Amino acid sequence: MNQLAEQPVHALITGGAGFIGSHLAHFLLEKGQHVHIVDDLSTGSITNLDELRKNPNFGHTIADVQDEPLMAELVDRADVVYHLAAAVGVRLIVESPVRTIETNIGCTEVILRLANKKRKKVVVASTSEVYGKNDSVPFLEDHDLVMGSTSKARWSYACSKAIDEFLALAYHRARGLPVVVVRLFNTVGPRQTGRYGMVLPTFVRQALMGQPITVFGDGKQSRCFSYVGEVVECLYKLAHCPEAEGQVVNVGSRHEITIEDLAVLVKELTESTSEIVKISYDEAYAEGFEDMPRRIPDVSKLEGLIGKSPQMDIAEIAKSVIQHYRER
Repeated sequence: MNQLAEQPVHALITGGAGFIGSHLAHFLLEKGQHVHIVDDLSTGSITNLDELRKNPNFGHTIADVQDEPLMAELVDRADVVYHLAAAVGVRLIVESPVRTIETNIGCTEVILRLANKKRKKVVVASTSEVYGKNDSVPFLEDHDLVMGSTSKARWSYACSKAIDEFLALAYHRARGLPVVVVRLFNTVGPRQTGRYGMVLPTFVRQALMGQPITVFGDGKQSRCFSYVGEVVECLYKLAHCPEAEGQVVNVGSRHEITIEDLAVLVKELTESTSEIVKISYDEAYAEGFEDMPRRIPDVSKLEGLIGKSPQMDIAEIAKSVIQHYRER
């Protein structure tokens, strides 16, 4: 494990009103940093900023990250940029493929171009989706990416994030820009919305309201869920680890659970009378929708760089989400 570099004092978070971004902002403020977020609120929520705005070291701008003159000023003031702005959620991706591609690639182009002018460090949030149909689990960062057909809009997200990665690494290799690419694996926790197909908050909401808990497909597909508090700590440590520059790093948990078992767990923890109902992918999304049966990260690189990886058990994570929904 390497020691953290001297801490930057001013962080810029794109997509900062979103689920992960708002948790990261809170974490950085707790570290005594100055934090400014920019978000167009297309998927983020202004209510995620309510507590943050009480801190004098916090600022925010409601705007599109592709507003280059504005972003030039914000990037110039920052020591490190956490680039989280992206189209999120399977449902949004399937329903709005143009927005997915334009948002993901366009925003990343702007951030990297501006950061390169002043050599500002950038942490680029990517996704486990880029592994696509690769079935060699656990996934290593240098595994091949196996994408589906371009005729299926479902893969536009994975492809656009892969382009983000190529571009970030090209800036590092060709121009020396200090960048870190993080592939996030199913980050969950309080404040995450099920609006765009996020499975855990959807299950919790359905269970608490006595509605059918809807499992897509046969429910045998498995995922590794990571608690957002642990994930943002990893992002922070990677941002301050010189050895992580120019690297792609998986950030996720090793603990695997099937979606069917997750539904059963949520039903038990909420003491719900809801029925667990299976719905075909064709009915849930679109005809011919493809999903990955397993998505498990190899996090040995992460642990080698910062000495830790997300460890919280899915039952404890689910309890935190249930408590959040009950408080609301």
